[in-house]
Formats: sequence, C-alpha cells, structure tokens
Amino acid sequence: MVIKHKYEMPEQPPKERIHNFDEVPLGYDEETAVKEAERCLQCKPKPCTKGCPVGINIPEFIKCIRERRFDDAIKVIKESNSLPAVTGRVCPYENQCEGNCLLGKIGEPVAIGRLERFVADWERKKGVTVPEKPPSTGKRVAVVGSGPAGLTVASELAKKGHEVVVFEALHAPGGVLLYGIPEFRLPKEILSREIDYIKRLGVEIKCNVVVGKTISLSEIKKEFDAVFIGTGAGLPRWLNVPGENLAQVYSANEFLTRVNLMKAYLFPEYDTPIAVGNRVVTVGAGNVAMDCARTALRLGAKESFIIYRRSKDEAPARREEIAHAEEEGVKFMFLANPIRFIGDDAGNVTGMEYVQMKLGEPDESGRRRPIPIPKSNSLMQVDTVIVAIGQTPNPLLTSELKGLKLGKRGNIIVDDNQQTSVKGVFAGGDIATGAATVILAMGAGRRAAEAIDEYLRK
Repeated sequence: MVIKHKYEMPEQPPKERIHNFDEVPLGYDEETAVKEAERCLQCKPKPCTKGCPVGINIPEFIKCIRERRFDDAIKVIKESNSLPAVTGRVCPYENQCEGNCLLGKIGEPVAIGRLERFVADWERKKGVTVPEKPPSTGKRVAVVGSGPAGLTVASELAKKGHEVVVFEALHAPGGVLLYGIPEFRLPKEILSREIDYIKRLGVEIKCNVVVGKTISLSEIKKEFDAVFIGTGAGLPRWLNVPGENLAQVYSANEFLTRVNLMKAYLFPEYDTPIAVGNRVVTVGAGNVAMDCARTALRLGAKESFIIYRRSKDEAPARREEIAHAEEEGVKFMFLANPIRFIGDDAGNVTGMEYVQMKLGEPDESGRRRPIPIPKSNSLMQVDTVIVAIGQTPNPLLTSELKGLKLGKRGNIIVDDNQQTSVKGVFAGGDIATGAATVILAMGAGRRAAEAIDEYLRK
C-alpha cells in the first residue's frame, strides 16, 4: 500500500519558539526516517536526482536508509554534496528534488530533505569519516569567498587532489550561511562542523582577507593556477523612497549580520545591542524577509509585519517559511507598498506611508506586475523597518580585474562551465546569477569544480 502523506517532523511549538533562537524543526528519529524512506517508489528514471542541482543519487541513499545502512547513505550523499546538514535544512527541495518526485502525482512526495538531514545528523552524532586524500596534482586553486559556492568548489577540488586556498573577508567562514541565515533555521554549530569536514579534506581557509583591498585579484591570479570567485551578492537593494536614511531603517544584510554573525541575539553576552521596538515592518516576501520578520519577534517585538507589493501567491519565499512565520504571529500586508518613511526630530523612523496595489499583466520576472491604486494612501506607526528586497554583487572585487565581463547589474558573466571572460578565472553563485538559493550556488560550484579540474589537467 502506498502511503500518500509524509511522516510529520516534530517542531518546537510556536508559542515557545518565538522566545528563543533554538532550531524549529527537530528532525526525524530513526524509525520515522526508515518509514519515510519506505514510501520511495525506487523508480528507474530518477526524476528526483534530475531535479537536484548537485546531482545526488537520491533513490540510492533512500534505499540505504530503508535497509538501515546509514553509513552507506551518507557516503552516497557526500559523493555529490559536502554540506548535507546544511542543505537538509535550507534547501527548497519542494521545488527541486521533491517537486519532481513521482509520488507527488498521487499524494505528497517523499520527504527527501528531511531524510538528507536525518542522515547528516546521524553521522554527526556517530562521528564524521573523512575520505583518504588523493595524490597531489601539484596544482593550486584560489577560491574567493567561503559561501555555499566557494565551499563546494573547494571541497570538490580537494577531493581531486588539488591544493585549495579559500580567502574569506569576514573573521569566520560560511558566507551567507553564517551571516544571513538565523540560528533557528541553521544552527551555527552544525555549520561549523560542516566547514570543519571541508578543512579535513585538505582545504585551507584564510579569514580577514578582503580581496580587492588586502590583496588584489591580479596578485592572486599570479600565485595560483586557477581562481574561482564566489563572493555572493552582498550589496543590498533599496526602495529609493524618502526617509530610507532614518535611524532604525535597516537593510536585511545589516540586520541579519548584526544578529547572526555578531550575535546580537545573545546580548549582553555579546557586545552587539540591537533594539527593534514594539512594531517592526519588513519589506519584501522572500526567505530573507521571513527570516527578518521571525527574528524581530524573537528579539522582543510585540508586532512583526511583512509588507509586500504582490499577493501571497507571488511571494518568492518557501511555503514552509511562510507557514512558520504565520504560526509565529507574523502579520502579512499583501498588495501594499511603502512610498515614504517618516521620522522624528532626532532622525528616528516613526512611521510609514504606503499605498494599496493591484496586479496587472506579467512583467519580465513572469509574475504579474504590481500597480499602485490612486488615492489609497495610508499611514502606519513603526519603530523599525527592514528592507529585504534583494541584493546585488559588490563591485569592490569585480572592478579590479581587467577584461572581466559584467552584466547590467554588476554580475560576472560566465558560460555553461562557469568560466569567465578571463582565462583561468571561474565564478559561480550569487556573484554570477544575482541573489538565488544556497543549493543553486552549490550546483554552480559543482560545475565549476569539474571545469577547473579539466582546465588544470590540460
């Protein structure tokens, strides 16, 4: 008999979790994981694998779970993915592997993400096994940025015998995984263990190195046989409306960096205060916006709002993240858009003027274009505003390398193999695509690693 519904994963109750930064989903136990794995049809076309940006052999690792061969399951996953405890938590699997699952045609797809997390957590408790290092090729590769794309490139090239050095601008590695994703979605202790595994593969990570300032990309290019640029999209986008420069108006980048990297959520244990006041408004409806709105509640806000110019159907956030936000009491203002922020004499934000919107024909994004409704203006009192409408690449590094072709928004132009216009220089992740998902950045890292390996061996 085919079981049409996923086995539920236990979670912290909403009324409890809004008062702490502990992880919300608690993970499968062994028996539930085996039962969920038994739902897999083990179909030969493997549509789930085709939907996975890093190409994990999903039916094979699920088969191993069914047979309680958890050691073999994690080996299968790590052939393609060195960060399974991360992707098992933050990957939008409902649109990728699970979105292609044949079982989804008659019910709910197999809970592939939950099973990946289970196996990764099982290995972490048992003790991580590191594969033997291959013979050295004598080739050196520099990776700029230690986010998901950079870590993926580094681990894959190390497994091929190349010497890899990662340059990270911040004082700790992880990139957006570290500063952008809250503790309640991705515990930093788990991220640290994943990065430790990559180091044990032979990857060297140098922090506090701002490529473009501390050392130039041209200098790095002279010292290494190939270079990969994976610096992400760290430059925030703004609304460009009056009052955006008032105090307590944050970009999502600054807000989440203060909370996650600088550990403001543990103040006064860590010396990074962050005051949110009683009413917080987050502009945008992607995963980052959900993270900001949910974080605000945990920091003590009495009300946390999401304002978004389109409808719920067009919101780019994962359905699971929207559901978690709703459960926790985040209030949604759909089809509304800020047109100015109001401040007091001291320069602090105190209010927001916004207009109602309606949806017109689809624009270049494929979503219906939001159109302001005349004379629909309203005022709202606010204590803090967080602008979470996307990011673009920082031009600090890209402007320095001669011959590097860029797109209109400052992204690095690459071919299908992640090769840039400069010989021996590759790029991937948000620096090439603009802000996207962790797993898509990792997929670009996998492609780049294959291309760099071929380039070096030739």
